[in-house]
Amino acid sequence: MDIDSHADFAADPARVFDMLTDKSFLEKVCERTHATSYDVIVDGSNVKTSRDLPAPDAARPFTGDKLTVVEEITWAEAGADGGRSGAVTMKVPGQPVSFNGKYQLAAGGSGSRLSLTGVLKVNVPLLGKKLEESAAPAVLAGFKTQEQLGADYLAR
Repeated sequence: MDIDSHADFAADPARVFDMLTDKSFLEKVCERTHATSYDVIVDGSNVKTSRDLPAPDAARPFTGDKLTVVEEITWAEAGADGGRSGAVTMKVPGQPVSFNGKYQLAAGGSGSRLSLTGVLKVNVPLLGKKLEESAAPAVLAGFKTQEQLGADYLAR
């Protein structure tokens, strides 16, 4: 299933990148997405989060009550305009679920626009598409939560 979304931030790309690689900000995103436990590792331009989340109703027969979602982002160097791209992977260990995509951070909108594109795949015969549809909101929830919390973070 194709994923295509964007978030706007009232700051230049360099400041938004600093936010997206700030461990305390990312921990707040984990908390706001109802993670029952989480781990955030930031190593320069590389970010890895692992979150235990309640499983969507449609997935529970296959996964149990919770899912562990591991997301890794590898950001490229900033361009002359301050924009960046980042490779994004998301996996659910022990489950046939993956997301491979790209972030694009550029000046635009109210300051910066962060775009997310990629493909969410659930490799389960006959049910894969339905499970992808139920998993997509969870993929986008973290992304939209960044936009919501980002307004407060950038206002400081």
